Amino acid sequence: MNENEYIRHFTELVEMEREEQMRLHEEEMRRLSGREREEKGRAFMRMKGKSHGLGLGGKHLVRFRKQNKNRSSETLPDSEIGVGDLVLVSKANPWDEDNPTGTIAEKTSYSITVAFDEAPPGFVFRKDLRIDLFVNDITFQRMIETLKNFKRLPKRRKDKLLGNAAPDFEEIRETEFFNAELNNSQQEAVLRSLAARDFSLIHGPPGTGKTVTCVEIIAQLVKHGCEHERSYKILAAADSNVAVDNLVERLDKIGVNVVRIGHPARVIPSLRKRSLDYLVQEEPEYIKAQELREKAYEIKERMKSFIVPEMRWRRGLSDETITKLAREDRTIRGIPKHKIKGMRKWLDLKHEIDKLFGDARELEEKTVKRIIHKADVICATNSTVGSEILKSAKFDFAVIDEATQSTEPSSLISVLKTKRFVMAGDHKQLPPTILNKDAARGKLSKSLFERLLEIHGDRIRVMLDVQYRMNDAVAEFPGKEFYDGKLKADESVKKHNLMDIHPESKFVNEDVKPFLFIDTGGSETFKERTRRGSTSKENAGEARLVEGIAERLLSLGVKPEDIAIISPYDDQVALIRKELRVEGLEIKTVDGFQGREKEVVIVSFVRCNKSREIGFLRDLRRLNVSITRAKRKLVLIGDSRTLECEGCYKRLVEQAKERGGYKGYKRVVGDEG
Repeated sequence: MNENEYIRHFTELVEMEREEQMRLHEEEMRRLSGREREEKGRAFMRMKGKSHGLGLGGKHLVRFRKQNKNRSSETLPDSEIGVGDLVLVSKANPWDEDNPTGTIAEKTSYSITVAFDEAPPGFVFRKDLRIDLFVNDITFQRMIETLKNFKRLPKRRKDKLLGNAAPDFEEIRETEFFNAELNNSQQEAVLRSLAARDFSLIHGPPGTGKTVTCVEIIAQLVKHGCEHERSYKILAAADSNVAVDNLVERLDKIGVNVVRIGHPARVIPSLRKRSLDYLVQEEPEYIKAQELREKAYEIKERMKSFIVPEMRWRRGLSDETITKLAREDRTIRGIPKHKIKGMRKWLDLKHEIDKLFGDARELEEKTVKRIIHKADVICATNSTVGSEILKSAKFDFAVIDEATQSTEPSSLISVLKTKRFVMAGDHKQLPPTILNKDAARGKLSKSLFERLLEIHGDRIRVMLDVQYRMNDAVAEFPGKEFYDGKLKADESVKKHNLMDIHPESKFVNEDVKPFLFIDTGGSETFKERTRRGSTSKENAGEARLVEGIAERLLSLGVKPEDIAIISPYDDQVALIRKELRVEGLEIKTVDGFQGREKEVVIVSFVRCNKSREIGFLRDLRRLNVSITRAKRKLVLIGDSRTLECEGCYKRLVEQAKERGGYKGYKRVVGDEG
């Protein structure tokens, strides 16, 4: 497609997805109670707010904690709500007009801190509040704005991004690597990326060190800028806060001068000291800006005692006329003199407040620009790259991690900010989640990474081929099924198992076996079901099996923090969370656990029906994510009769049988009994 078709096509898709997300959020909030939303991980109940001062940009910070009946704080339940998410705060009814929205600025085990643009209403400091995950419309607005800006790109760049011309590469030069432990494919990816005059791709299957490779590229670029004694601006971006924080942490460890724009997701000193919020705190201009804002808010309180120049008192008079009449001690149109003088005083205070806020903004912008200018690397989510803070910033090179989890318009926000870029990701795993079916059919779920790979092929791609996560038995099937047998395990992980980290435990053979498929065999005990009013699925029988396996591992000394339970279905996750309440043990959807890893992963596939329908389990990328999260032990639970209607699942079960990792559920129940 040409550039006009491209812009129109993606703008329409983004608008469709925006409307769908808003519709579904509002529909669910009306349909489900607050408690049900909390069970799904999309709300917090029984919260109480406390003012936490002012943040960057004059944001009003409020810290919320969950209170139990004894009025003491309790641990927050597992939730989808994280740093950067937009939330709605309400007393009971989320649809009241005065309910404010804010952005999660900080999250701990016991609290969340929300940043509000304006001073929130008084009720947010009471108890028994409800906080709901809400749709962040700003991200959609930034994508649409970026698509408009696509037209301004030089024709040469547009042609290469649209596939009308091939990207160019310089001659690959010899390089001394900072990380001496990079394997051959990682080194090749670094060199290829540095030689790219336009863009290149790093295909990183699970556990192959995509982020390690990205960090080496960034370190080389910083070195290049130093050698040429010029400011070489580098952007490191990703779609999620977690992925960005991972980059920040690694860059900080090797001594790169990195600034994190946005709020760090982990509250640890090594990240906080790199965040823009933290760095501005000691700057004189910022301290002065905060003082000016505090003064403005004090004046704002005083304004309440004067006449607001609303229409019933103003009666068509301009601000200038009101000021003149008050100065001359005159009246007009039947307005009492004391009303005119009161309105003038209100206007004078408003002008003073506007000047204070304006001066504070100028001081803060000056501070922020200086910090950004001095940084070697700026780290931010794609959405934040499109924010006002980075509006005028331009970069020489962008490194975009987890690029296959970004929609094309989202990645484009970072791409348009730079001259050259490298993207790292794995198109064999889950793409960005798109809720609008028409938008998905229109290819909004296809990442820019995948489209460029389809157009330009291996000319722009290097695949990382050594993984450092999975035991060989866990890695064998995905390596063969999804990566053409090219993925190999490093010697350090090939044979590792639970005995290595728990040598004193009384494990039996089945406990340490790295790969296990437990077949429920179509039994009535394991039939799937759909809750009334839900479109998701759950399986109570599988939930009980999961609970039994997890409890056995915990009793043998495996730490809760080393175990993850995942399922493709929201309702199954909610059901297991309800039955298995162990602090530190993570229970998430497959989609929500992408990019993560644990020593032990237990997967509940849920589907078990006579018609052998598996729904969105047919998307084999979801299977690939499911079976590549575990390091030392992977337990799969499912009905082979239902799952085997898809050939890939059939091959998975066959391999389990061939490798001695297949068990019928009766043996498991019997073993536990």
